[in-house]
Amino acid sequence: MAITAADVNKLRQMTGAGMMDCKKALTEANGDFEAAIDILRKAGQKVAAKRADNATNEGVVLISISEDGSNGKLLALACETEPVSKVADFNNLASALLEAAVSNNAATKEDVLAATLSDGRTAEENIIELTGKIGEKITIAGYENVTAEKVVSYIHSNNKIGVLVAFANTSGADVQEVGKDIAMQITAMKPVALDKDGVDAVTIEREIEVGREQARAEGKPEAMLDKIATGRLEKFYKESTLLNQQFVKDSSINIKQLLEQTQKGLTITEFKRIALA
Repeated sequence: MAITAADVNKLRQMTGAGMMDCKKALTEANGDFEAAIDILRKAGQKVAAKRADNATNEGVVLISISEDGSNGKLLALACETEPVSKVADFNNLASALLEAAVSNNAATKEDVLAATLSDGRTAEENIIELTGKIGEKITIAGYENVTAEKVVSYIHSNNKIGVLVAFANTSGADVQEVGKDIAMQITAMKPVALDKDGVDAVTIEREIEVGREQARAEGKPEAMLDKIATGRLEKFYKESTLLNQQFVKDSSINIKQLLEQTQKGLTITEFKRIALA
């Protein structure tokens, strides 16, 4: 059957796909709109498979904090190029994914992907469809769901880094300001853990080995290498674990001391940082 310009435009309005893709799909489907939509979705799957190994360093980070401040959800939707990260459809999808995460109280990225959006299809299906429409890889690069007595958030000005900080023992104190300062510190200083007890064994062993090699390169005696490496590990803890880091706004105190000055007994139970880079 003849495919008219009106038919092509109608399918384009329904799917957002390009004119030529819509014409090709309608032609292949003999004018059947539902079949044409399925063809376009399958095209998205093919694009997704073809570009599966492509790097996704661009995108947008979004955060939602519950009304009572006790829960925060952090989501990063990633793409391959900066222009795509500015496209309305991409940002609308990111917002829809976060809304679905909130409404379903999604615990994991897999829960978000399985959630149903307002169009009745899953988040994963919507991502695949937009992948086909835009022509580059789109993926949920990270998702975190944090619950605490108080959760404070921060999104960096480039919209590519987001942080959640969970507080306990606030005793009703307003921790919003100090929370933002600490979240900004996490953004910039990239701590690997809350305290040294949270540093994984692989990281510890790597740092010890680096310390040994540095000492050996400096000509230190072999018998002293382990002791020197252990001393350097303590420096690593000070620089790379949040509670032991110097506060960037006042280097005379560390974050643990900042908390105590803000409110006696105030603690951080966890933090989450997602960055697109």
